[in-house]
Amino acid sequence: MEKNKKVSKVYTYLANWHDFRLKLFVEGILIGLIGGLIIVAFRFALERAEVLRRLIYHEFQAGRGEFVFLWFIGLIGTAFILNWLVKIEPMAGGSGIPQVKGAILGTMKMKWLRILLTKFLGGILAIGAGLSLGREGPSVQLGAVVGQGLSRLLGRTRMEEKYLLTSGASAGLAAAFNAPLSGVVFALEELHKNFSPAVLMSALAAAVTADVVTQCFFGYGPIFQFSTLYSLPVRYYGIVLITGIVVGLLGNLFNRGLLKTLNLYENQTRLSGAAKAALPLITAGILGFFMPDILGGGNDLVNQLASKPLGFSLLLLLFFGKFFFTMLSYGSGVPGGIFLPMLVLGALAGSFVSQTMLYLGQLEPQYTMNIVVLAMAAYFSAVVKAPVTGSVLIMEMTGSFSHLLPLTLVSMIAYLVADLGKSKPVYEALLERALRKQGKEVADLNGTNRQIIELVVCMGSVLDKKQIKQISWPEHSLLVSIKRGDMELIPRGDTRLAVGDYIYVLTETAQREYLEELASEKTEV
Repeated sequence: MEKNKKVSKVYTYLANWHDFRLKLFVEGILIGLIGGLIIVAFRFALERAEVLRRLIYHEFQAGRGEFVFLWFIGLIGTAFILNWLVKIEPMAGGSGIPQVKGAILGTMKMKWLRILLTKFLGGILAIGAGLSLGREGPSVQLGAVVGQGLSRLLGRTRMEEKYLLTSGASAGLAAAFNAPLSGVVFALEELHKNFSPAVLMSALAAAVTADVVTQCFFGYGPIFQFSTLYSLPVRYYGIVLITGIVVGLLGNLFNRGLLKTLNLYENQTRLSGAAKAALPLITAGILGFFMPDILGGGNDLVNQLASKPLGFSLLLLLFFGKFFFTMLSYGSGVPGGIFLPMLVLGALAGSFVSQTMLYLGQLEPQYTMNIVVLAMAAYFSAVVKAPVTGSVLIMEMTGSFSHLLPLTLVSMIAYLVADLGKSKPVYEALLERALRKQGKEVADLNGTNRQIIELVVCMGSVLDKKQIKQISWPEHSLLVSIKRGDMELIPRGDTRLAVGDYIYVLTETAQREYLEELASEKTEV
């Protein structure tokens, strides 16, 4: 009965589409406000934790070695707390972005309040203790559960909740990076995989509001402090090509290494419970004495690259140190993301390429930072397979909007290289892995959960130019509405679908993949 009421509500929304979009816009502002404040608190706590960690190591180096033992006892205690947090709420472990994708797809369930509390505390402990993890993945999940919480408190439908989840995720990324456009593009390109007007309205409202809230506390300015970036002359586009190829290969290595590390942790019988978290935490404690630059997310390491060039040996040491420590940290399953560490790895790889080209006399010194910036976008594109988000994100994070062409070019090259290497998008691979671990629980969820799915008819798809009666719709599915521009069409058997139509299908979650395949663009020649 309750489900029928919610389906009836969806029909009402579709019949009053303009009012529905306005409602989503207002709710997006509310999500951005609440989510922005939570991410501000999260960022502030992480910054204080990092200052405290540096102070502790400064005291050690100043001769207060008697407290080293206590520091490692504290790290082991942190491991037990993190293990307890993940045990009481498994969905709080890891990045959080795969979980948000799963919730939007209807294949995962998130308990919003429990995740909000455990992810917030767990992220501060794990990243603050020095693990090579980023705040951005947790920020995306924190924002998403704010949207989910608002939906549950207001009694919204499953369809509307998906929009609010996406809005919250967009707000989380915007607040974490001071990058509202990236938050919106990420929501469209990575989470929803289509440019839905409803998603755009709510995500934009949430991202901009969250960014304004963040600026009130942290001020306006890019995350990375690059000095003046000169426009890269076309004669250096050959180096852009080389950068895309090299970084694309490294991105492929990152994805494979991450999944391999997760499997090694899972199959390791000697490490269980808190010991899995203790291994990277104790490693972080040791690295704090010898390689403190690779601890934490890595903002300062990128800013260090921007202020002075590093030697080849040091660059290689930092790259492989950061790479393997990120694998070790993320594989443990504690709360924390890979967003920022992979951007740092991209910056280190770009610095190595630029220094090599400078040594060979193929690049002028004033353009070395350009290659670093381009490599960050390329690494993101190769790992996440979201080149548009990568290009926009790096533009916003560096505060330079005059490099769109080389950013787009290097992102596409890295994307293609990773694609040729059969590399899956990292968040999709992590989601698939999580669903496989859930086994029968996912199958049960897929079989019983009805929802209305929004699809876009793509050029050359099975649906393109077909009458509704000619299409093999899955069993127990109903096409309830068609949006064509500002017009709403009532579906009839002889209604012919066209490219760009937004269609709304009432179906079971298990049929989603089949329906998306019907609507997607065909690439076969």
